[in-house]
Amino acid sequence: MKNTPFTAKHIALGAKMAPFAGYNMPISYTGINDEHQAVRTNAGVFDVSHMGEFILKGENALDLIQRVTTNDASKLTAGKAQYSSLPNNEGGLVDDLLVYCIEENKVYMLVVNASNIEKDWNWISQFNTQQVEMHNISDKTCLLAIQGPNATSILQPLTDVDIVNLKYYTFAKGVFAGVPNVIISATGYTGSGGIEIYFEDTDGAAEKIWDAIFAAGGPKGLKPIGLGARDTLRLEMGFCLYGNDIDDRTSPMEAGLGWITKFTKDFPSRAIFEKQKAEGAQQKLVGFEMLDKGIARHDYEIKDAQGNVIGRVTSGTQSPSLGKAIGLGYVKTPFAALDSEIFIAVRDKALKAKVVKVPFLG
Repeated sequence: MKNTPFTAKHIALGAKMAPFAGYNMPISYTGINDEHQAVRTNAGVFDVSHMGEFILKGENALDLIQRVTTNDASKLTAGKAQYSSLPNNEGGLVDDLLVYCIEENKVYMLVVNASNIEKDWNWISQFNTQQVEMHNISDKTCLLAIQGPNATSILQPLTDVDIVNLKYYTFAKGVFAGVPNVIISATGYTGSGGIEIYFEDTDGAAEKIWDAIFAAGGPKGLKPIGLGARDTLRLEMGFCLYGNDIDDRTSPMEAGLGWITKFTKDFPSRAIFEKQKAEGAQQKLVGFEMLDKGIARHDYEIKDAQGNVIGRVTSGTQSPSLGKAIGLGYVKTPFAALDSEIFIAVRDKALKAKVVKVPFLG
């Protein structure tokens, strides 16, 4: 099992650790609800150094990205990032990812899911027919997400980059806590604002940055946050998690990701996705809230009032912000309308739920 440069810090802070995507990762410190509320109301720090990062360089770098992703990366200028996906040839997704434009038409960084690093690298490589320079920098790149409404004001004293006014999905490279060449990005997976910082752990940079963040933020209530709260935070926003809500059998059109699927260029499965857009997908990813007491879990069956199976749950939890059980799941399209009554099969019971608007937090 791999460690991140911060593993010893997590253990020293008493984190509950568990394997995730081949890494020893913190699941929680003081408890998921407590950590969740810290991010929603103030600020928290996530170690997400297990994520994958690839650098693509050269005059054909953009062309390669355009041929393997669904979104239109030609719209990116230096300092801008974009959410996108890597489609396979069968109408599903290899992964979802972020595309960062470091130098227009020349240098890009792709950020991929931890469990898909090797799969994504191999997939993109087979399309690299024009000698684009590719570097897998995942193992040497640290990534911290500092999220929450007060995150940027707490961290502003640590950098000359104006992070308080950094627009969503833009980034800048600068000095952070005395460490040079840090990418500071106004992105995240919580829906509560904040930044993500990418840097290489050379000359003790990881420890220096971690300690500086907590020296600045500790007195202001900044807390370390585990993967447990990361999951409840992203679920309240209806953000898809690869392996749960999207995978190699689900399409962007089914998953509500039509907005990152641009038919102005060619990519794998384009014809399948265009057909789904024109004719309507057979199933759709919906948000639901439980009306009966109980929590829906991944892969539970979703049924109609007559007991027919109409879909499956992809994610479910007790929402700390709303105080009710919520979930995401695929249902046959006729059952996807708001307020549709559905039933979740929990053991031998059919618990009533209803389709609601996503994100769950209005």
